[in-house]
Formats: sequence, C-alpha cells, structure tokens
Amino acid sequence: MDSGTYAAYTGLLSRTQALDTAANNLANAGTAGFRAQRDYFSGVLVGGVDQDPETASQVGSSVNGFGVLGGNRLDLGQGELKTTGNPLDLALEGQGFFAIQTANGVRYTRDGSFARSATGVLQTSQGEPVLDGNMKPINIPTGTINVSPDGSVSVATVDGNAVVGKVGVFDFADQSVLTAEGTNRFSANGAKPIPSNASVEQGSVEGANEDAVHGTMQLVLVQRQAEMMQKALSVFNNDFDKTASEDLPRV
Repeated sequence: MDSGTYAAYTGLLSRTQALDTAANNLANAGTAGFRAQRDYFSGVLVGGVDQDPETASQVGSSVNGFGVLGGNRLDLGQGELKTTGNPLDLALEGQGFFAIQTANGVRYTRDGSFARSATGVLQTSQGEPVLDGNMKPINIPTGTINVSPDGSVSVATVDGNAVVGKVGVFDFADQSVLTAEGTNRFSANGAKPIPSNASVEQGSVEGANEDAVHGTMQLVLVQRQAEMMQKALSVFNNDFDKTASEDLPRV
C-alpha cells in the first residue's frame, strides 16, 4: 500500500472519529457545567508519532507518518455564567469542582443547580447531597440564604444570622485523572482532591464551555474534511489502481 493511501485512510479514520466528538459537544452546548472534549492525535501503527523513537517499531516508523485520532481530552476552560436569581444556584469562577455524593461514590461537577431538600439537605437536581470540605452533607435551615465567594453558607432567621456550613470546592494537582461520566459529572478515579481557590457566585449557574455557534461550525468543518478524505481514498483505490492495472502494462 503506497503512502498516499495511508494518508487518505488515516485522515478519513481520524475525521470519522472526530465527528462523534463534535456531535456530542454540540448536543450538550446547553447543558449546565458541561466540559467539551477536544481531540488529540497519535499514530495509526505501533511505533507511531506518539511513541519513543528508541523503542518504537522500525516498520511502524517507516510507513506511518500520518496521525490518527488518539482520543479525547477534557477542555476544562471556563463556561459562561448565567444569572438565575435562585439563591441556591451556585457557579464557580476559576478552576474547581463541587463534590456530590452519588450512588456510585463521590463525583465532581461544575453544575451548581442546587436546591434544599424537604429535610434541609443541600442537594443536586437529582437529589444527591452536595458535600462540604470534609465530604459531609450540608444542612440548611429555612430562612434567607447567603453564600459568600469562599462557599460559606449563612442563613438569616428570626433568631439572627448564622453560618451553617461551607460548600466544598475542590481541584486536582493533575486534572488529567478526571474522566467524564454522563454530561457534567466527573470521576477522579481515586485521586485525592485539593482545596480550590475558585470563587463561588451565588444566584448563577455556569453553562457549557462549548457554544452552539462554534460547535456547529466545528461539526460542519469535520464533516467536510471526512468527505474530502473519503473522496481521496476513492481516488487512490479506484482511479490509481485502474491506471496501474490497465495502462502501465501497455508501456
């Protein structure tokens, strides 16, 4: 197989895989706390461009100079903050995550669409407790609620003003340990979180860090690239092979 066919094949393969990523990003452009996935590239054969030249396969190195999609990485960039007016809606400005207790263990999220349960526990829209800095649920009595930028929750009641808890905000020394679960939840895969210096904004939620316009443009671009690679592969497989088999023997 000649190098042109390798180039067309790997280009088509990478663009086809990237279509899934672009479609998922666009579909979640309106999901609170969604973090987009970004593509990265590696080699199609063992010993490709992403491996140590000292240990890479000589065969792979000689025939493989073309990148294919190696996978996806989370884009942890800031999303747009949207004011809701709900005193228990919280958004983060800066790097960090809220911790929530799920049926599968502690998970991390940027979706701060919280509410108070019937028993007074701060929880997500799915009814999962939001945790404090000690990984404990936060109980909030009835009253006027105020959340400070450091996450401290105070409630004004007939008996006065009192701090009732502090929403935990966490980060990770190596954010690559995070893997997405669903649309806006992340697993730390056993990694220990560290305190974050992100600021908490009350009465707002953070949107996705992928907007519909950019997502649509990216999807169209990748789709057109896939079509071009498909056409190129067809040319190598059909037109060039036909020329080689029919015309060259006559020379």
